[in-house]
Amino acid sequence: MRLSLFAFLIISTCACNNTNTSSIDVPQKTDTIHAVQEKILFFPVSDYIGGQIMDIIKNKTPIKKYTIKGGHIDSVKVKIGDFKNLVNEFLVPEIDSVNLVPFFTESKFLDQTIDAFTFSYDAKPKLPDSILLRHWDVYVEPGSGNVKRIYLVKKINEDKQLQLTWQSNKWCKITTILNSPSGASTVEKEEKISWEF
Repeated sequence: MRLSLFAFLIISTCACNNTNTSSIDVPQKTDTIHAVQEKILFFPVSDYIGGQIMDIIKNKTPIKKYTIKGGHIDSVKVKIGDFKNLVNEFLVPEIDSVNLVPFFTESKFLDQTIDAFTFSYDAKPKLPDSILLRHWDVYVEPGSGNVKRIYLVKKINEDKQLQLTWQSNKWCKITTILNSPSGASTVEKEEKISWEF
């Protein structure tokens, strides 16, 4: 799979960046040092989730289990045509290197507690009002280079936040969180859509 290869390249880059050697040549006969900047490549989260959605639409029968405030739990079969609409909120803006590099910082590390390379992205202080995305993580298996999980956070307004947890090839969960003026947070609704049982 093309995205597995891309994940492998990201891991290789991460591993190479952990060495103490530098490939920048320091000029010997000039007072000015020109820094060489590494090109930043964000994992194409939107393309990855879009590919998973296409596979689900063609080959799976998703079931949605939802919990609303007060603890009421129910489940329903998701119509194939409606599946993309459930996660569409997280596909805009498109998460890729072209669109978001100017607005987000990337950090990467090997998290041995969950056995995954973790790529975390956080919004810079001056984010345009049109970008509601605030944070996302991509977890990649060290051995295979496959994406294990993706986690996204969007701030809809001062009082409301949406979170998406995407467990590759298995399920996704959308959580709506309400923030009160006092700073307390409560889960308003949680929807888990499974397609691999």
